[in-house]
Amino acid sequence: MSESRAEWGKRIERMFSGIVPWYDRLNRILSLRRDVGWRRALVQGLGLPASPRVLDLAAGTLDVALEVARSFPHGQIVAVDFSLAMLRQGQAKITACPTPVAVSLVAADAYALPFPDNQFDAVTMAFGIRNLLDRAAALMEIRRVLAPDGQLAILEFVPPQSGYFLRAYRFYLHYLLPWLGRRLSPLGFAYRYLVESIGAFPSASEFGRELHAAGFEQVEIQALTWGVAYLFYGRKP
Repeated sequence: MSESRAEWGKRIERMFSGIVPWYDRLNRILSLRRDVGWRRALVQGLGLPASPRVLDLAAGTLDVALEVARSFPHGQIVAVDFSLAMLRQGQAKITACPTPVAVSLVAADAYALPFPDNQFDAVTMAFGIRNLLDRAAALMEIRRVLAPDGQLAILEFVPPQSGYFLRAYRFYLHYLLPWLGRRLSPLGFAYRYLVESIGAFPSASEFGRELHAAGFEQVEIQALTWGVAYLFYGRKP
């Protein structure tokens, strides 16, 4: 019997909450620190006013939300995640910042965001859409809270489909990454899930079509680091 959306969400939330102590360090190690540049590129690609209202969804430990706050110091940034443990880790980062950072933290479900319609100038999401069982429902909820002409920006892993790099990447993804995950944290199964979830995610062009189907226009797709990760942008009409 397949899992319901609620059951899936609870299982994924427990997994992410369990890896919080190792999460940031492993992200840096396993991506060879490329994740920092990828998130920066996500934010730099936003076309926003000087004081935007930005929702960072699946915010995790707030790497993207803090990047948005640095780029738009007069903005209103709301970071949403279903894991309280992740948000607490992010709060510690806010406390450690040498200058005040205005980021509001909200624990919420991506399918039922506690915000009115047409609320945000942008919604960002880094490595989160892949973890949602019903992407179409989540994209429709994102579209609801975006203001007209609001921008969606998604950063996600998409395995290369062809090219010389493909064999090396598959070796890293299927063998080296799980091996490192087992040795650098006690929850190696989380990194097996990472491999499985990347493999189950659609190609960049297919996900672009999902964005169009959810009602987004001006969809742009940008490959990063030989196509290991992709940026997806779209606008609400």
